[in-house]
Amino acid sequence: MSDRQPSGFTYQQAGVDSKSGSRAKERIGNLVRRTYTDGVLGDFGHFGGMFRVPGDSSQVLVSSADSVGTKVLLAVHAGRHEGIGIDLVNHSVNDILCCGAKPLFFLDYFATSSLDEAVLTELVEGMSQACRTAGCALIGGETAQLPGIYKESTYDLAGFIVGSVTADQIIDGSRINAGQSIVGFKSNGLHTNGYSLARAVFGLDGDDQAGIRVRLEEFIPELDETLGDALLKPHTSYLSVISTYLESGSVAGLAHVTGGGIVGNLERIIPDSLTASIDIHAWQPGPLFHLIQSTGSIAASEMFDVFNMGIGFIAVMDRPLAEQLVEVESSAAIIGEIRESDPAEGRVELTGIDG
Repeated sequence: MSDRQPSGFTYQQAGVDSKSGSRAKERIGNLVRRTYTDGVLGDFGHFGGMFRVPGDSSQVLVSSADSVGTKVLLAVHAGRHEGIGIDLVNHSVNDILCCGAKPLFFLDYFATSSLDEAVLTELVEGMSQACRTAGCALIGGETAQLPGIYKESTYDLAGFIVGSVTADQIIDGSRINAGQSIVGFKSNGLHTNGYSLARAVFGLDGDDQAGIRVRLEEFIPELDETLGDALLKPHTSYLSVISTYLESGSVAGLAHVTGGGIVGNLERIIPDSLTASIDIHAWQPGPLFHLIQSTGSIAASEMFDVFNMGIGFIAVMDRPLAEQLVEVESSAAIIGEIRESDPAEGRVELTGIDG
């Protein structure tokens, strides 16, 4: 992927200041840590919060909260909402999977200006479908009508998941060592991140609902599907494929590639003194990412900062298991390795990219 074209659209110009978000997380970290009790495991900033089950130190609950972001606006324009419910559950399942946990139960929060029962039903159908697939119970939620906060016909959707893992099966990156392989699992598109930039690039961020719907229904030869179909593909769940390898003991780290791209998420699990070296030529990002970059004249470095670039989930594991895995999993590829580094180097580097 070339970085030679002029830098056009950026995430910040689309309205998302990711650097400010990172600074805010750093500032609130100490406030969060002040609340920690003896049951808390791990530190602030991992993919899931871990808490020992009272009275049973061998069992650990893992939780996470997230939303679908501005992808919901495209769903509103297209009149297609079931996939958004799937998005929310699968995103949450992947987050706690990074700790080695399997889901137990899920709750949602739906907020809108005025309730459209058909929309809510479609969303719950999607969540229910994804929960059944994950072996997870949808046990409750909250529906809020908040006129004045939300625009008419729009909504926000957030999810809260709790899973469990035995203490000796926790995956937190502490067993990552030099010489291990990095395996990437393909995404099927943007999943649930980078939509503010994608909407700006394709002119889908205005108030012309009729015009946006026409644009979403346009068949794009490069994609071999409509733009709406490409952008609204539900977030992939990696639970079934990853679960097969969790008990091997050879999986040292897992990362869900969401906001912040490969670097921003993989560096959350890489220990000090090590660097994850990623070869961006080890896989093909897919036509949607190329279309976004060319349409918006976006620098490759910006693309990798914002989007998953075709890799939705990452596992760090011993080389023999990595080689065995990619032979049987068509969605997987070895995309890098762990090496020793000095303090001046970052935890993650992308090779084959300028800027």
